[in-house]
Amino acid sequence: MTGTILVQARDPAKLSLEIENAVDERRYADVWKFFEQHIQMDGFPRKTVVNKVITSFAGSLDSTWLEKAYGVVEQAFEESKQNLFEKEPLIYLSLGLSKCGLPVPASTVLRKLVATEQYPPVSAWSAILAHMSLTASGAYLAAELILEIGYLFQDGRVDPRKKSNAPLIAMKPNTTAFNVALAGCLLFETTRKAEQLLDVMPRISVKADANLLIIMAHIYERNGRREELRKLQRHIDEAVHLSDIQFRQFYNCLLSCHLKFGDLNSASKMVLQMLHKAKEARNSLAAAILSFDAVGNNNNKPASVQISGENLSHGISDGLDNSRIIENSIVSYEEFTRDRKFTNLDAEAKRILQTLLAKLQTRVELITTEHGILRPTERIYVKLVKAFLEVGKTKDLARFLIKAEKEDSLVSHDDLALDHVINLCISLGWLDQAHDLLDEMRLAGVRASSSVYASLLKAYIEANRAGEVTALLRDARNAGVQLDSSCYEALIQSRVIQEDTQGAFHLFKEMKEAKIPRTGHQEFERLVKGCAENREAGMMAKLLQEIKEGQRTDCGVHDWNNVIHFFCKKRLMQDAEKALKKMRSLGHLPNAQTFHSMVTGYAAIGGEIY
Repeated sequence: MTGTILVQARDPAKLSLEIENAVDERRYADVWKFFEQHIQMDGFPRKTVVNKVITSFAGSLDSTWLEKAYGVVEQAFEESKQNLFEKEPLIYLSLGLSKCGLPVPASTVLRKLVATEQYPPVSAWSAILAHMSLTASGAYLAAELILEIGYLFQDGRVDPRKKSNAPLIAMKPNTTAFNVALAGCLLFETTRKAEQLLDVMPRISVKADANLLIIMAHIYERNGRREELRKLQRHIDEAVHLSDIQFRQFYNCLLSCHLKFGDLNSASKMVLQMLHKAKEARNSLAAAILSFDAVGNNNNKPASVQISGENLSHGISDGLDNSRIIENSIVSYEEFTRDRKFTNLDAEAKRILQTLLAKLQTRVELITTEHGILRPTERIYVKLVKAFLEVGKTKDLARFLIKAEKEDSLVSHDDLALDHVINLCISLGWLDQAHDLLDEMRLAGVRASSSVYASLLKAYIEANRAGEVTALLRDARNAGVQLDSSCYEALIQSRVIQEDTQGAFHLFKEMKEAKIPRTGHQEFERLVKGCAENREAGMMAKLLQEIKEGQRTDCGVHDWNNVIHFFCKKRLMQDAEKALKKMRSLGHLPNAQTFHSMVTGYAAIGGEIY
C-alpha cells in the first residue's frame, strides 16, 4: 500500500487530475494541498491547471484563497514563468482582489499584465480601479496606476494608425477611469494627487464630461485654485445636460473658494445674484400662470392644469440613484469570459462612480436649488455673517442684508434674510453685533420684525445687561415695534429679580394700557410674589386702588388667590375682603385655596369669620 501511495504521489498527471476535480467541487483546501504537492514534486502544473486554480480562488471572493492565488502569480513571475498565465484569468484575479479590499495585490497584478504586454482593456481595468477607490489606500494606488498607464500615451507616443498598437490603445485611460480615480482622491483627501491626474488629461487627449467638470471644481476648491475655478465657470455655463445638483455643486465650490480667500465682496455678490435670479424666475413663473389661466378661461377649459418649476425643468433629475448597492459578489469565470468586450465591467465601474459622486453631493452645504433655481442656504448666511463680523465690517454686512432683503422679499415673505441673520447673531452670542445691525437697518429705513427685537431683548435680559435692555426698549419704541407678552413677562421677571418692584409694576401697567393679549398669568403672579418678598404692602395698596376705581384687570383665579394670600399673610383682612368681592364681581369663582387663605388670616388675628 505504501508503494502504491508513493507511485500515486509521484504521478503529476494524476495529481493534476485531483486538482481539477477539487476545483470543480470547490474543495479549496484540497485544491491547495494537491497544488503544493505538485509544486514540491514537479514544479508548476500545466498552464490550464494553473489558470483554473487562479480563477477558482478568485471566484471564491475569500481573502485567504485570493492571497494564495496572488502568491502563485508572484512565485511564477519570480521564476520567470509568467507564460503560464493568460490575460483573462489575471484580470479576473485582480477584480476579485479589488472587490475584497486588497488594492495592493490588485494593482500589482495589473502592473504585471502591462509589463508582459498583455494589455487589459480600459473597460476591464476601470472596474478594478473603481473598487480600489472605495478605500483610502486604494484610491491613492488607483491614481498612481492611471499616472503610470497614462505615461505610455503622453504626447502622442503611441501611433493609433498602427494595427499592432490596437491592444495598447484599448488600454488607454478614458473619462470614466479618470472620474473614478479623481472622485476617490476627493473623498479621501488626496487632492494634490488628483491635480497630477488633471495635468495628465490634456497630454493624453482625454475629454471632460459633465461629471469630470464638477469633480474638477471640487478639486480646485479644495486646493484653493480660484482662478482655475473662474476659468471653469465658462465651461459650466455653456455645458448642456448638466443637472441641478451639478450646477449646485459647482457654484457651491466657487462660493466656498471666495470665502477661503476672504473675498466677502465676491461671496456676497454671488448670493445677491442668486436671490435676484430666484426673484426673476418667480415673477416669470407667476406671469406664465396668469397667462395660462387667462387662456384657459377664454376657452372655457377647466383650470386643472398647473405650471410648476418641476414641469419647467423638463424632468432633470436632482440627484443620483443611490438605491444600487455595490454587492460583494462576482460572476463566474465562465460568464466573465463570455463578455468579450467587458461591457458588464464597464457598467460596474460607472455604477461605482455614481456612488462616489453621490457621496460628494452630501458635501454641498452653501447652496440649494428650488425648481431648478440656485438658492443660498442658511449655512452660507452663517458663514458670511461670521466672516463680516470677525473683520469688523458691520456696515458692509448691513448693506448686504438690506440688498438681500429687497431681493428676497418677493421670493419669501416668511423667512426674511435680515431677521434670520440677526437671530443667528443672537444664537451665537454676538449681541452687540446684532444690536449694531438693527441700528444700521433702522437708519436705512428697513424695519425688523418684532420677533427680532424680542429675541435680542430676552438675550440681553438673560445676560443681565440692564443698560442695553433700556436702550433696546427705546429703539423698539422709536421704530414703532410693539413687544409681545413674553417680552413683558421676561422684563417683569428681571425687575423682580433685581428687587425693582416699582419698575415691575410700571411694566405691568404699560402692558395693560397697550392692551397686549396675555398668554398666561405668570407675569402678574411674579409681580405679586416680588412685592410680597420685598414686603412692599404699598404696592398692593396701589393694586387695590385700581380695584376700587373700577379699573378692570383681566386676572385669573390663581392671580387673585395670590393677592388675597398676600393680604391675609400681612393680616390686612379688610383689604383681603375687598379683593375677594372684586374677584367675585369680575366673574372669578373663589376656590378652596381662596377660602384657606381667608380662614388662615382670620385665625391669625383671632377674629370672626364672616
